[in-house]
Amino acid sequence: MTDSFKSKSQLKVGSATYDIYSLAKVGKDHASVARLPFSLKILLENLLRNEDGRVVKREHVEKMLAWDPKAEPDTEISFHPARVLLQDFTGVPAVVDMAAMREALAALGGDPTKINPRNPADLVIDHSFQVDVFGTSDAFRANAELEFERNQERYAFLRWGQNAFKNFRAVPPDIGICHQVNLEYLAQVAFRQGSTVYPDTLVGTDSHTTMINGLGVVGWGVGGIEAEAVLLGQPITMLIPQVVGFKLTGKLPAGATATDLVLTVTQMLRKRGVVGKFVEFFGDGLKGLSLPDRATIANMAPEYGATIGFFPVDEESLNYLRFTGRPEETVALAEAYFKEQGLFHTENTPDPVFTDTLTLDLSTVVPSLAGPKRPQDRVTLKDMKATYEKSLVEMLAAGKSKGEDDEGGGKAKAPAAAVPPERLKQTVTVKAGNQSYELGHGAVVIASITSCTNTSNPAVLLGAGLLAKKAVERGINVKPWVKTSLAPGSRVVTDYLKEAGLMPYLEALGFHVVGYGCATCIGNSGPLPDPVTEAVTSGDLVVAAVLSGNRNFEGRISPHVRMNYLASPPLVVAYALSGEVGRDLDTEPLGTDRNGRPVFLKDIWPTNEEIRQAISTAVKPEQFRHQYSRAMEGDALWQQLKVDGGNTFKWDPKSTYVRKPTFLENIPAEPKPLADIKGARVLALLGDSVTTDHISPAGNIAKTSPAAKYLMEQGVEPKDFNSYGARRGNHEVMVRGTFANIRLKNLLVPGVEGGVSVHIPTRERMSIYDASQKYQQEGTPLVVLAGAEYGTGSSRDWAAKGTAMLGIKAVIAKSFERIHRSNLIGMGVLPLQFEAGQDAQSLGLTGHETFEISGVADSLAPQKKLTVKATGEGGTKEFTALCRIDTPNELDYYRHGGILLYVMRQLAKS
Repeated sequence: MTDSFKSKSQLKVGSATYDIYSLAKVGKDHASVARLPFSLKILLENLLRNEDGRVVKREHVEKMLAWDPKAEPDTEISFHPARVLLQDFTGVPAVVDMAAMREALAALGGDPTKINPRNPADLVIDHSFQVDVFGTSDAFRANAELEFERNQERYAFLRWGQNAFKNFRAVPPDIGICHQVNLEYLAQVAFRQGSTVYPDTLVGTDSHTTMINGLGVVGWGVGGIEAEAVLLGQPITMLIPQVVGFKLTGKLPAGATATDLVLTVTQMLRKRGVVGKFVEFFGDGLKGLSLPDRATIANMAPEYGATIGFFPVDEESLNYLRFTGRPEETVALAEAYFKEQGLFHTENTPDPVFTDTLTLDLSTVVPSLAGPKRPQDRVTLKDMKATYEKSLVEMLAAGKSKGEDDEGGGKAKAPAAAVPPERLKQTVTVKAGNQSYELGHGAVVIASITSCTNTSNPAVLLGAGLLAKKAVERGINVKPWVKTSLAPGSRVVTDYLKEAGLMPYLEALGFHVVGYGCATCIGNSGPLPDPVTEAVTSGDLVVAAVLSGNRNFEGRISPHVRMNYLASPPLVVAYALSGEVGRDLDTEPLGTDRNGRPVFLKDIWPTNEEIRQAISTAVKPEQFRHQYSRAMEGDALWQQLKVDGGNTFKWDPKSTYVRKPTFLENIPAEPKPLADIKGARVLALLGDSVTTDHISPAGNIAKTSPAAKYLMEQGVEPKDFNSYGARRGNHEVMVRGTFANIRLKNLLVPGVEGGVSVHIPTRERMSIYDASQKYQQEGTPLVVLAGAEYGTGSSRDWAAKGTAMLGIKAVIAKSFERIHRSNLIGMGVLPLQFEAGQDAQSLGLTGHETFEISGVADSLAPQKKLTVKATGEGGTKEFTALCRIDTPNELDYYRHGGILLYVMRQLAKS
C-alpha cells in the first residue's frame, strides 16, 4: 500500500498491539477531518487503508478531505467493505458461481480450493418460509417441514457450501432474519484482519442491510454482482455522497413506540428527498434511544430513500455488544479503536457539517400507521378511520380489483364513478365450521407481527405481549376472520417472551410462532382460509392487512388484500382484536368483555413503566449467548439433508433449481484479445427509464413464457413453477426471463408490450429469448439501443447476467444508472453512451441496421470515444459514443470477459 498521508500507526489494547490507519494523524495537517460526518470519516479511513496508487489514488483521499457538503457528487471512489451479508434468494447465485469457478479453476490447472470468499461472507437462509399454518401450537413445525420440502435442492446445495468454502458461513433456516442475526451476532463494530484493525463495514444482497447502521456499522444493500465482487476481494465504486443530518431532540412520550418514530422519520425524509445520499442522526435525542430503537430507524433507510441511515458508535453501542453476548475483548477493541480514531460519539462531540439538516422533537411523535400502499404515507391513529374511508372510496371508484390484470392482459381501468352507499357497506356472509359472520370492506384478514424492522426490538414485542395479556384478562378475543402470525427475527425473541410469561397470552389470541424469517413483509403471508378468500372474491371486498413490517406496496402482502398498513406490534394485536381498520381506536371500543362492557385501546395499552420492567426482568444476555452458540448447527431437518460433493459440487443434471452456469465453462487460460464488434444486430430498441425491473426476471413465471416452456420440458407442472426468485440458481430459467417483463416496450415491435422482438433478417416476430438464440446460432453479435437512465432500480445481478447470456455485446444508451453500468462490465458487456444531445431517434436509427463498433481492439481505455457505424437500407450513419468503462479495474474486468473470469485467472496464475 502507498500510504502517502503517512497515516499508518499503532494501537495498544491490553497486551495486544494493532496496526491502524490514523485519522488523528491526518487530521493534524487537515482540519477538515474533525468536521466530517462520522459516516464519511469511515469512508476516509477506508481510502487511507487501501491507497495503492491505482484503484485508490492520493487524489481520491484529497477529494474526501476537501469534501464540499453542498456540491453535487462528482468524484467516484472505490470502497472496500470488510465483509458480505447474503440472504438465500439473492445469495444462491453467488454460491452457484463460486461452485462453478472451482471446477473452472481446476480445468485451468489451478487448485479449486483456492476459490473461497476473499472477504468473510455470511449467508442467512431466511426468505423461503411461508405462513401456511397459523393459530396452532403446531404451526412452526408444520411450516418448517413444508419449507424444507419445497426448497430441498437449494438447501442441500447451501449446506454443501457451508462445508466446502472457507470464509463462508451459512446460517441454517429458522434461526432468524439476516439483518437481525447481523445485529445480534455477526457484526463486530471494530473488524480485525490479522494485526490490522478497522471499522466493520459491509454490503448485503438485501436492501434492509442498513439496519446495521444503528450499531455504527456502515453498510447497505447491493445487487448480486457487486456482492460477488466484494466476495472475491474487489472493491465497489461509488460517488462520494452528500450527507443529510437528522437532528433528534427530546424523548418519546408515553404511548409512542419506535415504530411510530420510524414512520414519522420516513415521511419527513421522503418529503425532503434523500435518494443517493447518506443520512446521519445526531442531537441530544440520541441518548434516549435504545440500540434496537436506532436499528428500527436505520432499517427503513430504503423506505426513506437514503443509501444509509447512520448512528455513530457511542456508549449505547458498547452496552448493546455486551448485552448480546459478544466477547469482552470484542467490546474493548471497539471502544479503544473508535475513541482513538475520533469516531466515538459523546454528548460533547461537536456537530459535523452536513449538506442539509432536518430536526424532529421526539416528544411530538404520536401513535401512527402507514398505508394503505406506501411506507411513507403515515396516518396518525386518530386519523385512521377517516383516512381509511377516503381510501376505500378511491379504490372502489377506480373500478378495478387487484388481479384483473393477470399476466399482462392489460385491461384498462374503468373511469372513476360515484360509489353508492350500499357498496360501501356491502358484506358477505361467511360460514366457517360452526361459525358464521359478516365480512365487509376494511376487515383485517391478516394481522402479522413480522419483519426485521420491529422484531429486533424488545420494547415493542413485550409491549405487544403485555397488551395481549390485558386483552385476555378482560375476556376479549381476536375476530374469527383474522389470520394471525408471529414471525420473530430471531429465536431470542421467543426466549424473552416466555421469560416474561407473555407467550401464553399471545397464543391465546392466535399469535403463535409460525417461523423465524422474512414472512408477511415479503409476501410470504401464505394463503388466506378458503372461506375468507371466497368471500373477498365473490363480494369484490377491499380488505386489509396490518403488519409490523417495512414494506406494504400494492399486491405485495397478499393477492387478495388491497389495503396494507404498517404498524407497531402492539397495534397489530389491537387491530386483530378490532377486526377492522375502519374503527377509531381512540374513541370506539375494540370489543366487549365477558361482562358485556366495552373495552377501549387505552384500557389495555401497556405503560412505559410496565414495558421497562418487562425488559429489565425478561431480556437477558445469556439468551443471546445460548441461541447463537449453536446457530450454525441447524435442526434435524438441516442435518439430515443429503450433501453431494467434497471440494467441488456434484451437479444434478435433472435439477431445475441449481445448475452449473454455462458462462463459467470452457474458459481459456488467457482472454482472447479485445476485438471490434462487427455485423451486430439490435435485439431491443428501448426508450427512457428502462429499469432493472424491466430487464431482470422477477415474480411469477407466466405460463406462456419461454421459462415456462423450459420448465415443462423438464417435467415441471405449472403448479410447481414457483417464482423466478426461487429459481435464481438456474441460469436456464433466468436467461429466458430476461427482458420478459410484461410492461417492456421494445420499439422494434411498436404498439406491443412484453418480451417480444423481431429477427431482422427474416422480419419474424418472436420472444426476445428465441430471437437471441436464433442470432447466436447464426453467429451474430447483438446490441441494445436505449434512452436515458438505463438500468435504474434495484441493482439485480440477473439484469446483467441475463443480458450477457442473450449474446448482447454492447448497450448504447443516453445515460446509465451507475450500478447497472458497472454490472454490465462485470459480465463482459460494453456500455457505450451517446454523445450529449444525441440518441437513437435523433440519429435516425430504426434498429433494423447492422452495427459496427470500432476502437475496441486498438488500445481501449477508460472513457475512450469509439466509432459506431450503422448500415441500413438508407446507407451508413457514423457517430461516436463514449466508452463508459470508467476505471482501470473495470477495464481489467472487461478484457477478461467479466469479473469472475478475471479473478479466476489471477488465482490460476498465483
